[in-house]
Amino acid sequence: MEIRILTQKEEMLQQLEIIQQLYPDYSMEKYGTLLDDMLKVNYQQIIVTENNQTIALTGVWTGTKLWSGKYIEIDSFVVHEAFRGRKIGDILIAEVHKIAKEVCANQIVLDAFTTNFAAGKFYINHGFEPKGFHFVKTLNH
Repeated sequence: MEIRILTQKEEMLQQLEIIQQLYPDYSMEKYGTLLDDMLKVNYQQIIVTENNQTIALTGVWTGTKLWSGKYIEIDSFVVHEAFRGRKIGDILIAEVHKIAKEVCANQIVLDAFTTNFAAGKFYINHGFEPKGFHFVKTLNH
């Protein structure tokens, strides 16, 4: 297995297939447009590959908020369906921790849907705690 940090849009676009495991309706165009905005604010991806196939991916970015100081945010954490149960998620979490240490982040944060019990269990097993509510108001433009 190989671990790589992606910082360029062209590299990230090559990850569409695994992104579609989370977001099946994403086209190359939609994914690329989102990346254009995200790359402006320190977005990068961590990938794990095996035999030149991406088997796990997470996005991360660095931010700062008044309540937390500097933090790393995990975004769209996915392990390829065919490779789950092999502790590959542990590899991604370890890489996120490395980045957090490098940038002197106070916290690692993430959002997980309340209906995704497997994700909740995974994050709790890795020392994450639910600390509050993430409220969403959908706006139709």
